[in-house]
Amino acid sequence: MTPRPSLGLRARLLSAFALLSVVTAAAVAGAIYVEARNDILQRAQDAAVQATKSRLERLFPLRSAEPGPDELRGIANQMTEGNLRAMAIYRGAYSTGDPAPADPPADPPGLRRQGGNRPVVDPEMLPLSLRREVAGGNVAWQRVVVWQGAPYLLIGAPLLIAEPDGTARMSGIEVYVLHSLQPEQHSIDRLATFAWLTGGAGLAFAVVLAWLATRGVLRPVRELGRAARLLGEGELRTRIAVTGSDELADVARTFNNTAAELERHVEQLRQMEADARRFVADVSHELRTPLAALAAVADVLDEEAAHLPEPAGRAARLVSQETLNLTGLVNDLIEISRFDSGVAALALNEVDVAELVRATLRSRGWSESVETELPAGVTARLDPRRVDVILANLVGNALRHGEPPVSVRLAADPYWGTLEVRDHGPGLDEAVLPRVFDRFYKASAARARSEGSGLGLSIALENARLHRGDLTVSNVPDGGARFTLRLPRDLDGGPE
Repeated sequence: MTPRPSLGLRARLLSAFALLSVVTAAAVAGAIYVEARNDILQRAQDAAVQATKSRLERLFPLRSAEPGPDELRGIANQMTEGNLRAMAIYRGAYSTGDPAPADPPADPPGLRRQGGNRPVVDPEMLPLSLRREVAGGNVAWQRVVVWQGAPYLLIGAPLLIAEPDGTARMSGIEVYVLHSLQPEQHSIDRLATFAWLTGGAGLAFAVVLAWLATRGVLRPVRELGRAARLLGEGELRTRIAVTGSDELADVARTFNNTAAELERHVEQLRQMEADARRFVADVSHELRTPLAALAAVADVLDEEAAHLPEPAGRAARLVSQETLNLTGLVNDLIEISRFDSGVAALALNEVDVAELVRATLRSRGWSESVETELPAGVTARLDPRRVDVILANLVGNALRHGEPPVSVRLAADPYWGTLEVRDHGPGLDEAVLPRVFDRFYKASAARARSEGSGLGLSIALENARLHRGDLTVSNVPDGGARFTLRLPRDLDGGPE
C-alpha cells in the first residue's frame, strides 16, 4: 500500500505555532471582550437607572392623584430627554408624550417611531415580567431589541405620591423609559474589531517567529540528513560542523564520533579483506608450480594405473583425480582473486553465439547429451573464453545434478542475447535458490566431498556481470531448474 503523503516538519511546526496562537488569542481576546462588554453594559445600565430615578424625583409633587391624558403626557414629556423615550400608564390609559405619526407597515409589532427614525415605547412591547415588577412597587429594567436590531434598555418604575404625614404611597402610575444602548454597542463593536485585529497581528507575529525558529532548528536537521545520506553512499569522511552547546550540537558531535568510528572499522575491514584476497592470490600462485609437477606425475600414474596391482592402481587413479581437482580449485581461486582485485578484463571479439555454444559442447563431448535450439545469425561482441566458462559450468551442473534431457536455447533481440540452460530433474529447493551463486556453497550436504569446489556458479555470475549482463536461476513449473544468461550484444553501444 502506498504510504499517505504527510506534511513536512516545518509545515507541522508552523501549523502548531499558528494553532497555539489562534487558540491563545481567541481565549484571551474572548475573555477580555466578555468582561469589557459586561462592564460597559453594566455601567450604562446603572447610569440609565440612576438618571431615571433622578427624573422621577423631579415629578413631585403630582398635581393630581388621578391624572388624565394631559397629565400623563406631561409626565412622559418630563421623562423624555436626549436619547430617552418615555411612556406613562395609568389604569390602562397611556401617553408617550410627544405625538407620533401613524405606524409604518414595515415596523415590527409594538414599535412606533417619532420623526421617522426615533422609537418610542408602546404598551405592546412591555414584557409581562417587567410590568409585574413595576406593579409590585419595584424599579426594574430589561435589555430589549426593538428597532432595526439596535439594543435598548427598558426601565420601568412606579410613581409614588407623598401623603400629608410624609409617607409615600403607590399612585398607580407606571413610568417606562426606553434608553438607547447604541453608543455602548458601537464601543463593544470597536472593541471586538480591535480584538480581531490584535489576534490577527498576533497570529502573523507567531507565524514569523515560528518560521524563524523552525529555520534555526531545521537547518542542522537538514545538514544531519545530508551527512547521513553521504555516509550511506560511502563518503565515510563526512562530518558536520558543530556550533553551540545545545541538544542539536550534541547530536552533531555524536554523529561525528559515530562516523569516525565507522570509518575506522571500515578501513580495518577493507585492510583485512585486502590482506585475505592477497593471501589467497599469493597462495594460489605459489601452488601452481608444485601442482604443475604433480599434474605431470599424475598423468604418468594414470597411464600406469592399469598395469599396477589393484590397490596400487586404485590409489594411482585417486591421486590423479584429486590432483586434477586441486588444480581446478587453484585455478578457480586465482580467477576469483582477479575479480576481487578488479583486474579481470574482457577480450572482446565479434562471435557467432550459436557457434560458440556448439564449440563449448563439442570440446567437452556433450554434443550428443544436450538438446539445442540455436537460431543462426545471432552475433555479439563477447569474450569467448569467459562465455565458454559460463556455459561449461551451467551445462556441466545440469548434466551432473539434474536429469535429462538437458537443453540450451538461444534467443535475441536487437540489444540483448539470452541463453537458457535447463534440465528436467526435481529442481532446486526454494531455500537453495537465493544462495546458489554464493562461493563454496553446495546445494546438498552429500556433495561436500564431490568433485566440484562450489566456485563454478560464482565465477559464472562474475563473468556475466563483467559483460554487464546477468545470470539468474529459477525452477520450471513442470520440473527442472533453468539458468538464464542475459548478455548485451554490443558492449560499445545500445542500452545499458
